[in-house]
Amino acid sequence: MRVILASKSPRRREILEMLGVRFEIISADADEHSEERNPAALVTELSLRKGRAVRDLLAAEGEWNKDTLIIASDTVVAADGQILGKPTDENDAARMLRMLSGSTHEVLSGVALLCGDRELAAAERTGVVFSDMSENDIAWYVSSGEPADKAGAYAVQGLASLFIKGLEGDYFNVVGLPVFRLNQLTKELLGRTLTEL
Repeated sequence: MRVILASKSPRRREILEMLGVRFEIISADADEHSEERNPAALVTELSLRKGRAVRDLLAAEGEWNKDTLIIASDTVVAADGQILGKPTDENDAARMLRMLSGSTHEVLSGVALLCGDRELAAAERTGVVFSDMSENDIAWYVSSGEPADKAGAYAVQGLASLFIKGLEGDYFNVVGLPVFRLNQLTKELLGRTLTEL
């Protein structure tokens, strides 16, 4: 089976490589604007859009068939009733980190699978407990550059780990690809696990 990751995210690529999945990367522009305010519904919708954009690209090239599986994902951070995507600049990153400091927030990742005429998508939720961050901590972390392209302005697998007290749920969901949920969906859609593809 041809497996396609519909994402340029190096973190998603690394997770699939770690699992031993043979795949290729093809991404296509998908409209990521949405009025959806429910974080779980939002990441599910955006994951499907990303997957469908790649499917349509393959179909236009005559390469879409029932032996091709597309994996697409989208991640957001939800805190204080707000959805936090990627920060627009350093000030925005600092604002987000102040919101997360000393509290528990949720990371939601949608994952969508497309194969033939079938689609399956779901959202996974993980709680992340941040310690208190001083203004110096925030300034240091923002200056590292790590928050720049991360939902919620932090990377759990990077320097932000210095401030994360604990997780409630799937660690890989916070990195950007909910491995357990992805494997469940693969079994549901194809009758095989990820490692059997």
